[in-house]
Amino acid sequence: MNIRSESFVPPSRPASPIVSFMPPKPIVIVGLVGCGKTSIGKRLARRFDLPFCDSDQEVEAAAGCAINDIDSLFGEGAMQAGEYRVLSRLIGQQVQVVATGCMSFSYDKTRELIKENAISVWLNADLPTLLMRVTGRKGRPILEIGREEEILTEMMNAQYPLFEEADVCVQTYDEPANITVDRVIIAMSEFIKQQYPDYHVLKSV
Repeated sequence: MNIRSESFVPPSRPASPIVSFMPPKPIVIVGLVGCGKTSIGKRLARRFDLPFCDSDQEVEAAAGCAINDIDSLFGEGAMQAGEYRVLSRLIGQQVQVVATGCMSFSYDKTRELIKENAISVWLNADLPTLLMRVTGRKGRPILEIGREEEILTEMMNAQYPLFEEADVCVQTYDEPANITVDRVIIAMSEFIKQQYPDYHVLKSV
């Protein structure tokens, strides 16, 4: 069952969520470049007192090179295979929060791995929000400066139907990150209450 938090119109500051649960599985954050996977993931991990990992950084460490160089150095498909191996290790180690690369959930094998072994949270950002966050900024190898809107539109058309398979969906806005975290926790609480009731009253966050 998927939990959606999409009709929300963000106020200046929602009430902090009052929930009590501990995630029964690793939490894997998915979404497009610029949706806030790393910033939200780090804050979410702190709220649960869990470790945090960025899968892109782990893939780079394992490969010994930058993400955008992996396929050229090791052959086509090396990035996809390496990410699958890294995520298998990360979500098999312990309950933690993992931020994924923007293409991770588009790979069938990796998507099934996440769906079977973790709670997936999609940070669903609309095009204006993504453009505001990424336009003209360096360090986004998948985006060509000056073509951000075109590339993001193509990625949204291809990947958003796949992101719909995530367990929890939270719409993201131009708002303080902690407000988004609050709404992620509320949506996760509802999901865990329905799917893992034995875990729902274990830890106050």
